[in-house]
Order: sequence, then structure tokens, then C-alpha cells
Amino acid sequence: MELERLLLRVKNPAWYSGGELNTAVKDKNAVKTRFAFCFPDLYDVAMSHLGIKILYDILNRRDDIWCERVCAPAPDMEELMRQYDFPLFGLESRDPIKDFDFIGFTLQYELSYTNVLNMLDLAGLPVRSCDRTEEMPVVIAGGPCTVNPEPLADFIDLFNIGEGEETLLELVDLWQECNGNKGEFLRRADQLESCYVPALHDRSVKVRRRIIKDLDKVPYPEKLIVPNAKAIHDRISMEIMRGCIRGCRFCQAGMIYRPFRQKSPEGMMKTIEKLCKSTGYDEISLTSLSSSDYDKLPQFADMLLDYCTPRKINLALPSLRIDNFSEDLLKKLRAVRSSGLTFAPEAGTQRLRDAINKNITEEDIFESCRIAFTGGNSSVKLYFMIGLPTETDEDILGIADLAQRIVDYYYSLKIKGGRGVSVTISLSTFVPKPFTPFQWEPQIPLEEIHRRQQLLKNAITSRKIKLNYHEGKTSVLEGIFSRGDRKLGALLECAWRKGCILDAWDEHFRFDLWTEAMEECGIRTEDYAGRRYQYDEELPWDVIDCGVSKSFLIRESKLAYQNKTSPNCKEKCLGCGVKSICGGDVCDPV
Repeated sequence: MELERLLLRVKNPAWYSGGELNTAVKDKNAVKTRFAFCFPDLYDVAMSHLGIKILYDILNRRDDIWCERVCAPAPDMEELMRQYDFPLFGLESRDPIKDFDFIGFTLQYELSYTNVLNMLDLAGLPVRSCDRTEEMPVVIAGGPCTVNPEPLADFIDLFNIGEGEETLLELVDLWQECNGNKGEFLRRADQLESCYVPALHDRSVKVRRRIIKDLDKVPYPEKLIVPNAKAIHDRISMEIMRGCIRGCRFCQAGMIYRPFRQKSPEGMMKTIEKLCKSTGYDEISLTSLSSSDYDKLPQFADMLLDYCTPRKINLALPSLRIDNFSEDLLKKLRAVRSSGLTFAPEAGTQRLRDAINKNITEEDIFESCRIAFTGGNSSVKLYFMIGLPTETDEDILGIADLAQRIVDYYYSLKIKGGRGVSVTISLSTFVPKPFTPFQWEPQIPLEEIHRRQQLLKNAITSRKIKLNYHEGKTSVLEGIFSRGDRKLGALLECAWRKGCILDAWDEHFRFDLWTEAMEECGIRTEDYAGRRYQYDEELPWDVIDCGVSKSFLIRESKLAYQNKTSPNCKEKCLGCGVKSICGGDVCDPV
């Protein structure tokens, strides 16, 4: 059956039709290498992701490479594809991706793993790498989850560890040197510093994460694909920096994206002007792990205001730090119809904030609220976690108490024309992640997640406070796979064959099927998510070197139990180990 006839029968045909503004369409006979860039989730999520846009642009700048996008189909589309034996295809050409040279997956979150297997199967390929022949595409994976590649090691031919702007092109060059000989390519790729080929690699040899030292020297898209259907984040995203000076002990991104690197305002403004002209978007989002830590933010904000204000372009600045939010910054944001303000105290008491090294005080929180409220904002959103190491019921009740005191504080300000305050608590569950000081910590069991959620819910008595939280079952599954080993490959395949896909979506998540699969595979939650790892034991992800040293992580872990904080990178170099990667050019001690 032709694709057009299938699309007449699905809910979101624009997700599969291609033809969007600024897509790369080439003559397949005129290129040497075809690359299927797969995002293992639905189109509206994929088209919101900045990383795929950057790498898509870099690959397609080369005349000899054609990179196409591939997204996981929704269940209605998948049913038709299987019914009519219609293989998974690239959005640009509509050709089956099993005929491409590379099939590349970006692994952004553990709950996408079953989608990887499902997409390989829909492509008409065996899901296990040992069952794929020499003539079949090379299946590679990158993204933050690859810092622990073991749960997917049976299914992926090659993991590219770290930032891919340079290494993807190097891998394509190597493929062309090998004249498409898959075996030779994998053998040679495994010798590259940042590549891990599970079937060949000697685990005594560390795979070192690749970093881009100078962000201004790597290409950034001047044209973005404008989706035909609404994406979750449908706007221009401008990455202003990578890495984070903070050392939050639960935060994997803050560790694995070190060292801290910033872009120049002048270069970004040139790109933004081109992006606005090439896309027609009326909103710009500045992306980073901690936007208000950008050294030249005031200067850059002024440049943006001069450009955005007369054109009525909205400016969004997520990831604001409570301890360096200012009235001047708020005025600049409000000048261009800024969106609501979001802060992340993470914990409800000062003791626990110190234990996780959040490095903010209660005074910082209320000062930020004062600036927001007197500046015209009547609503704030606050991010918190439950299940953090050393957490007690007092810490949980402290979340409700803090939110209530913020409500009371708003009314104590007696703001003229105030519309009434709204405080939204967004609650997540702690998941221990590799390459963090809390990588050895156990995750609280499901029953305890539910108890702590209910404890907080019962403690909130004001209608001015809204509580949002996710079902704890997805957090437990994330905890299993975040620190898992290669044994989980059998569990992953078993759950997928039972029908587990799109696990990140509540309406598709089937914990009952996962429970069945765990029983059949002899996998227990307490052996993975619920287990305390020892400092001296070998960890599944020890084959990867992300830069931060284990001795540094152990030191930070021990400080957490003393409720002691550590300074940020600008205040003092703590010798985390990343300097050995950057050679001191990026992360010099102050």
C-alpha cells in the first residue's frame, strides 16, 4: 500500500508525510553515505529536540552525506505498517531505512529503550546485533544515556560517547575509507577514543567521552526544520553554553557535560537573525543547564531586546538559578512577553538542600519570589524531588511548608492590583544516575514513593498551591535501566515482545507487562534500582570515562552525609578530573 493511503487512516498524518520547510532533500544516487537519524519517540517530541537539529544540519552540510529523520510511529500508524508490511522509512525520501548505511539513535532517556527495538523491528532488521548481517546497516547510538551503554549493548553495533558534532563526520569518513565493509569499519571504529563496540571492546580499555572545546567553532543551524504539525517546543532554540558550574550531587547532566563552555553573544545574534528569517518563528528560547550563569547574559539580553522588541518576538529563558535571579533580568524578560517563571529548590529544607549541594538558601528563594511578585508575576512553578539520599518526612513536609510561606509572603507584599497568587509544585522522584556522587545510592521502593507523595499531598491545604507528580512506576523502571548491566538486554527484549513501547507515555505504559517480564527473566527491582552499590565494586559503566574521577564522586558522596556543600567551579576548582580532558584550556581553577 502507498504511504498516502496509510496516512488517510491515522490521527496525525503530518507526523509521517515529510516535506516540511527547510528539510534536506538530495539525490540518493549522488551521495556516498545515507544516514537515518532516529529519535525513539513520537514526532512532536523528536521535533522539539535541539540535538537532532544540530547533527542533522552538520551531516547534511556535506554533499556526500544525506541524513534523514526517523521517528517512532504512534500505535495507529504502527498497526497499519505491520498490517501492510510497510517498513520504517526516512521522512525526507520515504525510502526504507534498512537500505541506508547508518541507523543512528539518540538516547535521551531510559524509557525510550523499547522504542529502539521496536523501530529496528519495524525497519525489517533483527533487533540483536549478532543476528544482523554484513549487508545490513551499522546501528549506532549517542546521547546522554550512552554513558551506561550496557543495557542496550546486545542491540547496538557502536556507541559514540560524548558530543557528536565532530565524531559523526569522522565515523562517516571511516566508513567511506572501509568502502562499506561493516566488519572492518567496526574493528577500526572500536580503536577510536570515544567509540565503544560492545561485541569487540576490551573492557580494560577506557572509552573517553568526546567534548567540543570551542562551541563557537562548530556549525550551528541557520535554518531549522519547521514542523507541519505542532511540536511540544515549537520555537527557535539557541544553545548559549554547555556544562554547568554547579555541582548538584543528583544531577547527571551537570557532571557528564563538563567542562563549562560559553558561546559569544555576537556569534549567537548573527545566527538568531538568520533563524528568525528562515523559519518565521516568533519565540526564542535560550537553552542551557543554568542560563543565568551565562557570564554575558545582561549584554546578550540587551542585544536580544533590541532585535526582538520591535519584531514582537517572545523570549523564553528556562533553567534560571534562584541565587542569581535579578530585577534587571526580570524587566528584560518581561519587555518581550516572557513566559512564566520556574525555579528549582529541589528540597524543602535547608539541611537537604545542603546535602545535595544545591547551594541556595531560603533567603535566596524568597528574594527571587519578591522580585517575581513585585515585577508583575503572580504565579511561580517550583521543582522538587522526593527520595533524595538522607531525606526524611520532615524534608517532605518542608516542601508544603515552603510553598505555603511563599503564598503568605505574596499577600504580605500587598501588591497593588494583585490577582492572587498561584504556586505550582512539580514533583519528581530521585533516580540514581551514573557519574554522579549519588550513583551508589539506592532508589526508594515503589510503595515508599507512593507514601511520600501522599504525605506531601495531605500536607497541602491551600487551594493556591497545586501539586503535580508522575506515577512512581516509571521512575522505578528508569532506576533499573539507569544503573543496569548487560543482563537487562534479555529483560528489555522480553518486555518489548510482550508489547511494551512508548513507556514514557502514561497512556501506553504497561507496568504489569514489565512485571511479568521481570519475573520471567529473574530480574528483581531491588537488585538494580533498590541496591546500594559499594564504592570499591566494579560498576557496569566503568568502561566509560566521562572525565569526572571516581575519587571526586566518592568525596562528594561522603560530604552529602555530612550536610556539607562544595563551592561551584567559578569559586574554586575542586579537581573533579575534567581538567585532564580539556588540558586546562577550559576549566582552569580560579
